[in-house]
Amino acid sequence: MNKIQRKLVRARHKLAWRKIEGLVFLAVFGTIFGLVGYRMGISNMFNTVMKTAHDLLMNTVFYIMGITVLAGATGKVLVEFGVIRLLEMVLAPLMRPLFNLPGVAALGGLMTFFSDNPAIISLAHDRNFSSYFKKYELVSLTNFGTAFGMGLIVITFMIGKGFAAAAMVGLAGAIVGGLVSTRLMQRLVKPLIKENSEPIVFSDEEPVISDRSFKSRDPIFLRFLNAILDGGKEGVDLGLAIIPGVLIISSTVMLFTFGPADAAVGYQGLPYEGVPVMPWLAGKFDWLFNFLFGFKSPELIAFPITSLGAVGAALSLINSFLARGLVGGNEIAVFTAMGMCWSGYLSTHTAMLDALKFRELTSKALISHSVGGLVAGVAAHYLYILLF
Repeated sequence: MNKIQRKLVRARHKLAWRKIEGLVFLAVFGTIFGLVGYRMGISNMFNTVMKTAHDLLMNTVFYIMGITVLAGATGKVLVEFGVIRLLEMVLAPLMRPLFNLPGVAALGGLMTFFSDNPAIISLAHDRNFSSYFKKYELVSLTNFGTAFGMGLIVITFMIGKGFAAAAMVGLAGAIVGGLVSTRLMQRLVKPLIKENSEPIVFSDEEPVISDRSFKSRDPIFLRFLNAILDGGKEGVDLGLAIIPGVLIISSTVMLFTFGPADAAVGYQGLPYEGVPVMPWLAGKFDWLFNFLFGFKSPELIAFPITSLGAVGAALSLINSFLARGLVGGNEIAVFTAMGMCWSGYLSTHTAMLDALKFRELTSKALISHSVGGLVAGVAAHYLYILLF
């Protein structure tokens, strides 16, 4: 068999597999939503999905977008006027003892806290920044940065719901989870890239901070105005970026989380109705979730599961939980910790490691961060019990 014939055979096999893959997908998709439609009624199911997505868009997405705009503007102003520089000076001495990272890593944590996970990759590509890391330390930045991704937005959202103290406890839990995730990632990958672990340093002294500012020579008022407008514009972009995740992921999760709005009447095609499959499954392990996170209702497991893909989508669940009286300070602390620490890492880790040219280490990053997120939730739960 010559080379051309082998290519033709592989092409036929690939085409056959794609056909099988399509049939399997249709069978699984049709079975799942066919059963949901049978239980709810086809018309009710479609009405519920559409009304849930519309309500999420109007009452959650735009609320979160307002937060992202304000957070983006605040972050830019803090960078422009050197507040981030001061925070780096305070946090830099903690990086090595806590995270086994050089002091400049504090900048990465701050940038992701004020924006989102990928911000740390743009820093890692900066030669002046990355030169102070060993290779395995640089790779672990994916876990370190993700642990603080969208942190300001998550905390601001929780404070806006009246849970300021619980949000601060959640921040502490996220730090613990980030510590575990970062150090575990370093332990897993260090033997694999040992030959590349020598540091590349361009000066005799490791810098404590780096100067990340616009360096504008405009008058103070113009600098302030440009900063808030540029930051707000970035906030709008981030707010728009979370819309697909919130509408698609959250609508699907809620469809499998909540039952009919009125059990006596049955399904009416109202927003947030569904077939409570996830609570049924979580109820089999409610003792475990109660021990780890203090969850009293199996529906609450929907938040950390949704956080795996998109923390913005997970935040959209809070209003429904509050309306049903399912959450209090402890649950908000756990949600804040796990939402910050995980912050959609399943959808970003592969791209982040690919940008660092270490895509083959994705599985180790995912394992490390899964453990870190669980530890974050447990730490937040027991810290909340200890303090309150």
